[in-house]
Amino acid sequence: MENRTLLLQCAKELFYEKGYDAVGVQEIVEKAGLTKPTLYYYFGSKIGVLRTLLETKFEELRVCVRKALDSEGDIRAHLYHLAEAYCCCFERDREFYMLLMALFYSARENEAYKTVRPYVTEFYEMVVQGFENASRELGNMNGRQRQFAVGFIGTVNHYLLFHCELDPNHEEEISGEQIASLVNQFMYGIFS
Repeated sequence: MENRTLLLQCAKELFYEKGYDAVGVQEIVEKAGLTKPTLYYYFGSKIGVLRTLLETKFEELRVCVRKALDSEGDIRAHLYHLAEAYCCCFERDREFYMLLMALFYSARENEAYKTVRPYVTEFYEMVVQGFENASRELGNMNGRQRQFAVGFIGTVNHYLLFHCELDPNHEEEISGEQIASLVNQFMYGIFS
């Protein structure tokens, strides 16, 4: 594995295990078996490592989410594809997904929160757009697209959080039936 990739992998593991603030540059390079100058060469700083990690991993999710939002079908189909994109990202790299959630729920003045916020906001806006696109189909939306987006993202994220707790050894993949059930559970609230 090349040095840059190794540093990103080691940093992700450490940030996931201990939290961003609890990990220092020295610990990252020791885990990777490299030196501080190597890390500084590739990333400039610890926050540079986090930025690169976020951008690299988010690009995968960004592509999946855009594809889901561009899919054909009604709002239920769109939400299914969107939840499926989140679940696929989670299944591909649970550590990153859980790290992402932890960073977003960190202190607002924290540099890690400030770094992750634009990415989370981008996805929130994409989900809002999905509800905007469905507003003609859902007659009772009444300008609550942002509220629905928060509810949907929260539903999916909490499902994934508890899935991870209930399946710590990564033995069970999330099935299409489980995703459909999750979407149906959310949709019931929209139509009630």
